Amino acid sequence: MGGVIETEDGNVTSVPENPSIVFIQGDGVGPDIWRAAVGVIDAAVQRAYAGRRKIAWQEAWAGEEAIQRYQTPLPPETLEAIGHYKVAIKGPLTTPIAGGFRSLNVTLRQLFDLYACIRPIRYIQGTPSPLKNPGKVNFAIFRENTEDVYAGIEWQGESNEGKKMIRFLREEMGAEVRDASGIGIKPISPFATKRLVRRAIEYALEHGRRSVTLVHKGNIMKYTEGAFRDWGYEVAAERFPGKVIREDEIEKVGAVPDGMVVIKDRLADAMFQQVLVRPEDYDVLVMPNLNGDYLSDACAAQVGGLGMAPGANVGDEVAIFEATHGSAPKYAGQDKVNPGSMILSGAMMLEYLGWIETARLIEEALQKTIQAKTVTYDLHRQMQGATLLSCSQFGEAVVKNMGDT
Repeated sequence: MGGVIETEDGNVTSVPENPSIVFIQGDGVGPDIWRAAVGVIDAAVQRAYAGRRKIAWQEAWAGEEAIQRYQTPLPPETLEAIGHYKVAIKGPLTTPIAGGFRSLNVTLRQLFDLYACIRPIRYIQGTPSPLKNPGKVNFAIFRENTEDVYAGIEWQGESNEGKKMIRFLREEMGAEVRDASGIGIKPISPFATKRLVRRAIEYALEHGRRSVTLVHKGNIMKYTEGAFRDWGYEVAAERFPGKVIREDEIEKVGAVPDGMVVIKDRLADAMFQQVLVRPEDYDVLVMPNLNGDYLSDACAAQVGGLGMAPGANVGDEVAIFEATHGSAPKYAGQDKVNPGSMILSGAMMLEYLGWIETARLIEEALQKTIQAKTVTYDLHRQMQGATLLSCSQFGEAVVKNMGDT
């Protein structure tokens, strides 16, 4: 049994030499990518610390395996383990479309108040990309995790509740709503917005980033996404005086003062173009939930796809790191898919713990593996002269290349 990681106000305050970390293999291809990733993570810790440090893995269950074991997709034992140990890493979990239970990923984020979904988007040399200059892509997306349409306030159009809401909108609010319309409510609050933007600015300052961009659709949704923009500027002025400068103030001072971060905003639709044609102009992007879902996946395509995109859901006490792609059940058990997302999420987790050496070992070894053109099928089909590896073989190749770093 390992020790317990301690956190406070979103920061890790104490990490034992043998921290207990919860892992959930997940559904579909989850077990395949977890086996590959854990081998890489353990090898990096061993190489960096020669046995002085070691992760004590604590298995928990969610999704299909949990239903078989506990007759529920998210058992109390799993929630207790995550709450106790503070840090977890998980594979993809299947969410039924339309009917069935709600998204387990969303449920975990809401139960543990994991308000910041953080997705670094960085090009790894040698990875196939649709861009001419993918090396210019290097930014982090901060997606608000607890509000927006993902708050789950909606009614089916033909339900009694839906009809009641339609009547209310027509009779009390004077709104035109068609019969049988599905109705959803989109809450965005100053509380949730400001804590996310605060965390994004802190990240930019700690990592030497040049700018933070608020991404919104405030020209249409003025009191939700427009307010998100305004509250973002407010927290920058309130919490970071002398450290952050607005884009529209730069001309007054002539240039950005050394060490200061520029805060700016862009409309969400324009941002999709900007990340393609001017990615070098952006460092940290912060946005409401739905915008973040769309944009993070689109940006992942620029650097090799979701198989190369790590992610974390972080709150003030608990952090859950995860593969950002789906469970891909048709490939389950085939030892085929790219474990890169899970491996890189493991590197993110190690960096969160302050074990920077291990994170760098993983990232450098992964890059060497790809540059050697030894890759899984998703990258192999896009590369000339590449060697096709299985999921497990790719993990083994990363470990081998770690010895050469």
